[in-house]
Amino acid sequence: MSRIHIVLFEPEIPQNTGNVARTCAATGASLHLIRPLGFAIDDKKLKRAGLDYWDKLDITYYDGLNDFFKKHPDAEIFYFTTKARHGYTEITYPAEVFLMFGKESAGLPEELLFQHPDRAVRIPMRDRLRSLNLSNSVAIAVYEVLRQNDFGGLAEQGSLTKYDWSDAGER
Repeated sequence: MSRIHIVLFEPEIPQNTGNVARTCAATGASLHLIRPLGFAIDDKKLKRAGLDYWDKLDITYYDGLNDFFKKHPDAEIFYFTTKARHGYTEITYPAEVFLMFGKESAGLPEELLFQHPDRAVRIPMRDRLRSLNLSNSVAIAVYEVLRQNDFGGLAEQGSLTKYDWSDAGER
């Protein structure tokens, strides 16, 4: 089973962070928030987007990038950006992985990407568009790592309330 860490660098929009928190709770991923944040952590919009999932989160806060790197000196980090040469599906992710995403208005610092060109990855999209929504990008990345690990630890079939799937006919 993989251990996934989602790292948000200076997130600005509370609803995006709330949605990311919900994805983390649903998949067992840890959430790492690098300050400054563009909102208060008790923001109603943040809580509403994450709704009933806040008590199920493994969340850590950092006072800037240096604090994060100091606390995770050996982390295997992949940097998600529209500026990368490699696609996110070209990577074989390690058992414990950190997936870092930049702030909504500017992404990750270019210096950071330049220092790690083989770990900078992109999600394909049409030219001349700025980027995908942050929470959508996180979900795409998390589920690629999970897919590579056969969705270990996650339920792959839902259950009906009133019916048994074995009684369901083919349609």
